[in-house]
Amino acid sequence: MSDIPAAFTEPPRRTSVSKFRWVSILGVPLAAILFQVYVPRFFTYLAYLEMPLLATVYFSLAWRSPPSGVLFGMCIGLAQDSLSNHPLGMFGIVKTLVGYFAASVSQRFEANSALLRLVLALFFFFFHQFFYWVLSRALLGEAVSFEPIQTLVLAVLNAAVAVPLFHVLDKLRVTE
Repeated sequence: MSDIPAAFTEPPRRTSVSKFRWVSILGVPLAAILFQVYVPRFFTYLAYLEMPLLATVYFSLAWRSPPSGVLFGMCIGLAQDSLSNHPLGMFGIVKTLVGYFAASVSQRFEANSALLRLVLALFFFFFHQFFYWVLSRALLGEAVSFEPIQTLVLAVLNAAVAVPLFHVLDKLRVTE
């Protein structure tokens, strides 16, 4: 027959792109940002949770579109910056990159399994923290310390919260 590899002759794989109501698209990030700002004031042991990051990762994985992930991550990051005492734009830049990379990964893999979601949440938390550290040193000239072991532990805790959270957020998808 022909010597053309199967990868070039098979039709492209169809992947499902999730759709959400506007209330979900606006409400979930708003709730995540408000959680990030207010809950640690009353429950200090929950300060490790990075809910806006988890919302960025979830929606970017669900939409499978890097431009949508970039826009969503940028909006969440800038909103989080405006409500925090951090310099404006730091979370915006980092969450923009997370949104882009999460959406890019979702184009390659079906991110519906709990194990893959756990690994991706762990990776993106670590990436978020590391890149924030890099930007703080490079752009602001701050001598911020980065502790990989502590960051890894916090990444595991965030990933453990991400799996059931993503399952709950799956219920907000619009089925056609």
